Amino acid sequence: MIRRLLTIAAVLIGIVMVAPARSDPGSDKAAITARLQGWAQAFNARNAAGVCDVFAPDLISTVPEVLDGNRDTLCAKLAALLAKPELSLHYDSPDIREIIVSGDIAVVRLFWTLTARKGAEESVTHEAGIDIFKRQPDGKWSIARFMSFGTTPNKVLDRVSTIPQPMALFSPPC
Repeated sequence: MIRRLLTIAAVLIGIVMVAPARSDPGSDKAAITARLQGWAQAFNARNAAGVCDVFAPDLISTVPEVLDGNRDTLCAKLAALLAKPELSLHYDSPDIREIIVSGDIAVVRLFWTLTARKGAEESVTHEAGIDIFKRQPDGKWSIARFMSFGTTPNKVLDRVSTIPQPMALFSPPC
């Protein structure tokens, strides 16, 4: 009888250990929000590695004129932009409008505000976006897919011919 109870207990413990942990949508939303805020902080600190940390290795981005951007190209463009000392760049904390979590996938609808300055010239742009996060094997949420779209170009970045517009940062070179 004891042997049978021990066997049943061992099987139940095994099932509990193997079954995926139930996620808490509230804590998942908080973790995703923190990742997005951390991205803005890293960008504003010109920390290229910190900026790229939020993107999954298999990232695919879709922006105007580019259907399939990837992580390596995006990170290289962001690093080049952040290395330009003559530009002052600042992203506000993201205006997150909605986060929908379902298991290991989450969809975020948000707006970004970028202020760019070069000398006395300043331009502020607003960009809407959809980010699809995927929980990675280490448990961190990372952006696996995103779409970004804006309505007006950033005048400061538009005047600097070697600097692409914010949305174009996410596209591969031609």
